[in-house]
Amino acid sequence: MSTVTPLRAAVVGVGHMGRHHVRIYSELAETKLVAVVDANLERANEYARKFAAQAFADIEPVIDQVDLVSIAVPTVAHLQTAKPFIEAGKAVLIEKPLAGNVEEGRRIVDLAEKHGVVVQVGHTERFNPVVRAINKMGIRPRFIESQRVSPFTFRSADVGVVMDMMIHDIDIVLSLTGQPVAQVEAVGVSVLGPHEDIANARLTFADGCVANLTGSRLALKTERRIRVFSEQAYLSLDYQKKTGVAIKKDANLDVLKIAREQNLENLAQLAGGDYSKLVKIEPLSFTDEEPLRAELLAFVEAVRTNSRPVVSARDGLDAVETADKIVRSIKEHNWKLS
Repeated sequence: MSTVTPLRAAVVGVGHMGRHHVRIYSELAETKLVAVVDANLERANEYARKFAAQAFADIEPVIDQVDLVSIAVPTVAHLQTAKPFIEAGKAVLIEKPLAGNVEEGRRIVDLAEKHGVVVQVGHTERFNPVVRAINKMGIRPRFIESQRVSPFTFRSADVGVVMDMMIHDIDIVLSLTGQPVAQVEAVGVSVLGPHEDIANARLTFADGCVANLTGSRLALKTERRIRVFSEQAYLSLDYQKKTGVAIKKDANLDVLKIAREQNLENLAQLAGGDYSKLVKIEPLSFTDEEPLRAELLAFVEAVRTNSRPVVSARDGLDAVETADKIVRSIKEHNWKLS
């Protein structure tokens, strides 16, 4: 039986997310973890010893040793860290967001296209079983409502809640609609620092679809939910609990049939009936696969086949551009305070 030679992998930055990249690369049959890089060499050594790799404090000696790399350094360093790898023809996965601003995001996209290198962005929620379930249904959203709130972790105090948390939902709604954003209206409040800690954005897309996104890092508990309304179905899903339900039009044709048979002018005339018995509510089932593992496997497959990754650099740029529009709208909001 033939075997495929594992791709040599490295991780740059072993903080909150990077350490999980290290673990998963060491576990995958498709990859061989060869290097762990962190400015804190003691931390790099800790993970390198644990997962049988070499530790480095700088990327320079690592570039020629790898086929692919995950970059999990602070966002402000994404461009300067990714650039040498891309120019050397190495595949790169950059943790979300792609960059701290639109200009740097565009430079990464240009570099990837110029050198023909696979660059994937770490929007891990795309690999959440909940999001995958929505994608499988193939619906065309007309309205999307998302809520992502949690207590402040203080890990991303250098950016606001839009780039820290809402960026996940921005990427998801962009992928679900497949449409350009036509209008942005947003409001936000800074409480603990100079950047917004609570934000709400209303995005209107070119086809008329509307998305209402709420993000807060001042909540007392964590909640991550999304509701999708379409002509084919209504979906209500919980990212965190990995639960969800769907009310599908084709599964509820009996309700419409009852209305026709009883010559009802509208469904309101069914008032008083048992909603749960009249309307078929379908629980959705999800796999238990770890989203980050699925993300790295997809990255490896894109590298092997030299194909477009699930979340490309251009996708990541679209999310950053939309986030930038939201932040600018927040700053331009006119508070009429007496």
